[in-house]
Amino acid sequence: MAQMDVGLKRELEAKVYAGERLTREDGVALYESDDLAWLGRLAHHKRTELNGDRVMFNVNRHLNLTNVCSASCAYCSFQRKPGEKDAYTMRIDEAVRKAKEMENEQLTELHIVNGLHPTLPWRYYPKVLRELKAALPNVKLKCFTATEVQWFEKISGLPASEILDELMDAGLESLTGGGAEIFDWEVRQHIVDHNCHWEDWSRIHRLAHEKGMKTPATMLYGHIEEPRHRVDHVMRLRELQDETGGFAVFIPLRYQHDFVDSADGKIRNRIQARTTMAAPAESLRTFAVSRLMFDNVPHLKNFWVMHGLSVAQLSLNFGADDLDGSVVEYKITHDADSYGTPTTMHRDDLLNIIWDAGFQPVERNTRYEIVREYDKPTSLAERRSEPQQVWA
Repeated sequence: MAQMDVGLKRELEAKVYAGERLTREDGVALYESDDLAWLGRLAHHKRTELNGDRVMFNVNRHLNLTNVCSASCAYCSFQRKPGEKDAYTMRIDEAVRKAKEMENEQLTELHIVNGLHPTLPWRYYPKVLRELKAALPNVKLKCFTATEVQWFEKISGLPASEILDELMDAGLESLTGGGAEIFDWEVRQHIVDHNCHWEDWSRIHRLAHEKGMKTPATMLYGHIEEPRHRVDHVMRLRELQDETGGFAVFIPLRYQHDFVDSADGKIRNRIQARTTMAAPAESLRTFAVSRLMFDNVPHLKNFWVMHGLSVAQLSLNFGADDLDGSVVEYKITHDADSYGTPTTMHRDDLLNIIWDAGFQPVERNTRYEIVREYDKPTSLAERRSEPQQVWA
């Protein structure tokens, strides 16, 4: 990191406080700044303008119906090939049973992403949504990446518009934001092994927005990309948001290294020998720059499973205003990391994390509508009067 020219620093700060849109060059300059506290202050100013001192969360459960995948993306530790020892595909009744395990916690969302299964028929997917919706009628279904929707086009012969209509008729509330990784082809060709790139990813989310969905967008950072690729990624999404207004939230996802799989002794991440995972400071920098560049997306989420709870709390002062929910089981990351991130956070855990960071918790639904507002945090003096739990 280089020390930023004082004049440029003042110019960027003035633009942020005046509410001016930052340029591509501004984004690259922000990433090059060595003053992390200054970046955090600017991003926190922006998030406070947009969202005050509130931090949103939801009570959700992640389900991965199958880890069998026809693709072999270089960074992915989740995918398995047919016949591998720990390959699995859930029966529909099994998916329903797992989903209902959290019924008593007032679950509000099911988040479902999967491998691109080479032989599962298209009809399986709307059927599983219908069964889940019948079993949990008050739970919103956030399911499938744009990559999966493109795969459904391939296996069904139907266009994405008809696929989305049928999935929505079965209960789909929103797509997920996955499959984005990094859009720039300079990087993407080395990490992705499927045919859904920017043109198709944006086409499918544009269709979803036209049909009234509010969807998330993601970015996988901290692998072989450079800051300019992250800025390019955000710029593409920002332009699409100018057009559709359909993105509710942006989610930077921290790339994970693999570990030796106990089932077969394999390391599936093929780029980890030439990569280092983003350090906490780089994660906070990425949140801050994302918040400053993304002037037209209301929310910035920290998916705590990929960052750890301490960095998740810190990120609330670097632009983030949303923590993913209870999650319960997130195999895509937990098949990669062994860093001690918990699998499940309950409502009370999330409330305490947010209070402990000095913010007001607000429970939301999938469309970012408020379900319940909670008390504001206790004062620092009150918190110092008794021992506090430390989140690893």
